[in-house]
Amino acid sequence: MNKTWISTTQEEYWQEQALPLAGASARNISPNAGNEAGSTHLPASLQVTEEQYQTVDGFGGCFNELGYFALQQISDEERKEVMKKLFDPDGECRFSICRLPMGASDYAAEWYSLNETDGDYAMEHFSIERDKQVLIPYIKEALRWNPNLTLFASPWSPPTWMKHPKAYNYGTLRWEPDVLQAYALYFVKFVQAYAEEGITIHQVYVQNEPVADQKFPSCVWTGEQLRDFIRDYLGPAFREHGLTTEIWLGTINGPDPYRQENTDYDVYANVVLSDPEARQYISGVGYQWAGKYALQRTVESYPELRYMQTENECGDGTNSWEYAHYVFNLYKHYFTNGVNSYIYWNMVLEPGGRSTWGWAQNAMITADPDTERVVFNPEYYVMRHYSHFIQPGAVRLGIRGTSAGNALAFQNPDGGRIVIVANPFKEPRTLSLQVGSESISCELPALSFHTFKI
Repeated sequence: MNKTWISTTQEEYWQEQALPLAGASARNISPNAGNEAGSTHLPASLQVTEEQYQTVDGFGGCFNELGYFALQQISDEERKEVMKKLFDPDGECRFSICRLPMGASDYAAEWYSLNETDGDYAMEHFSIERDKQVLIPYIKEALRWNPNLTLFASPWSPPTWMKHPKAYNYGTLRWEPDVLQAYALYFVKFVQAYAEEGITIHQVYVQNEPVADQKFPSCVWTGEQLRDFIRDYLGPAFREHGLTTEIWLGTINGPDPYRQENTDYDVYANVVLSDPEARQYISGVGYQWAGKYALQRTVESYPELRYMQTENECGDGTNSWEYAHYVFNLYKHYFTNGVNSYIYWNMVLEPGGRSTWGWAQNAMITADPDTERVVFNPEYYVMRHYSHFIQPGAVRLGIRGTSAGNALAFQNPDGGRIVIVANPFKEPRTLSLQVGSESISCELPALSFHTFKI
């Protein structure tokens, strides 16, 4: 049997271990399997079942300006190696689906939109000239490694003249028919302009975090506004212009547990998706941050849609081992509750990961301009434990046992089975793993991550 066991600890990243097999005859794990003499801990058991759930579309990250600038601070050879590791289908992370902003994200060098000409309802002055200097070269380099990369986009803020107050941060869209029609055209122009650059935008989202009224580019929407804009303006505009780009609902960052009165699932996703005229235009739903609290209810109600975790929670710039364990559990939560894909936020940043507006955030990779040194942070390896092994088209499998809360299992299109499991405890634990007719017993070091490929 072909088998692989990759282990990551705080001291040793990505180590291939010898994988013992305990024979092919066992059909069920004993309740005492792996329990060493004198141990005060319950045995860690995990059994992969034949239950099948959602199909995996892929993994990826977000193209942002500050990430591109960080990559420019290292040597050409180092930059090429980083891009290969992220995007090469035979590389380390094998990214297949990635995000980009429409205009400025909070990791742009400065705030901007793609049309700041007041009253230009016909979008005659729409332009992606700025993107041609930063985002588009970044994306094209990724596409050289993976020409089949799926791309999705969302605005953080509409053009300021479309908002009240007139600013990139805070505020709402002016709810006027001329503005709404012009904003739908803004999306059309974006897809068309990128197509002229040889870049296909496969999916668009109406708004990054419609619950967030922030000091970085943002715009607050209600569920009713999302419904009406998709139903009456964006969907018809895409249809009129013959665009095949999918419209997704999101990226929803609610319900916020501190604002339950106006951010619940029923006032966002359910308001939009329960309207049949809006629903006809929607291919999927993207959730991030506090949106994880609504994911299960949405998948349960609308199982025919596809789902995405659209922005990994981003930490505080210290890239700690402890936060990597928190992020591992985010993967567990989102996949268990039905997402088809998982997207990291900033793939590469300079040390400290400070945004334009002052928030320090984590990154998979740190590129240090002073030393030209590249550091692969703990969350890089968390992602790699998943994305390196789980192929697009894989199916999530059922699991049970005392380690089920710290594990996920998948079956790839080629029939191989992938089991990802963490030991969250401060001491080693013996794992008894059963996959089909094969059983495995091995010791997992303290506070560690593992992938088993069988």
